[in-house]
Amino acid sequence: MTTSSRGLSRRALLGAFAATSVAAAPTFSKAAGFLRGAGDIRRIKMYSGRTGEMIDTIYWIEGQYINDVMKEITYFMRDWRDNTQHGIDMRTVDIMAAAHKLMDVSEPYTLFSGYRSPATNAMLRRRSSGVAKNSLHMQGQAADLHLKSRSVNQMARAAEACHAGGVGRYSGSKFVHMDCGAVRSWGR
Repeated sequence: MTTSSRGLSRRALLGAFAATSVAAAPTFSKAAGFLRGAGDIRRIKMYSGRTGEMIDTIYWIEGQYINDVMKEITYFMRDWRDNTQHGIDMRTVDIMAAAHKLMDVSEPYTLFSGYRSPATNAMLRRRSSGVAKNSLHMQGQAADLHLKSRSVNQMARAAEACHAGGVGRYSGSKFVHMDCGAVRSWGR
């Protein structure tokens, strides 16, 4: 993984993965150090209410993404409306997994939206002013997520603690947007 001009740094993500346990309102300062001697394993757990599918998988071991698992994640995060797939940017998955670890939860994320085809994005824009014309969802670089056991603010603070991408609070719809774009935040 390389450092991105859009704000994702390897150090920020590895620091987040190294967190052991965090209170409900995590801060980056609580994500202390790297795990030493324990290896580097990254896991993602998600459920899709739209398809009824579940994924609970290790996608990174000792510095390497697992290609077959990356394909599974891409399929899982497909546009459920028309079943189109687009490669999912693993930096987004890293942010999601790091935030999940910071919150110290075992429940899977509920995925509301991963990849969106241009047709789906256009349809959603017609229905809501909150959908970006050039959404990172269309690039496979964003996810809208929910956890029953955490508030939107708790989830957003965990994602923001990664200092690695965009974080949007959608309290009315009870989800948090996480992406690997520029570091920024919005919503209440």
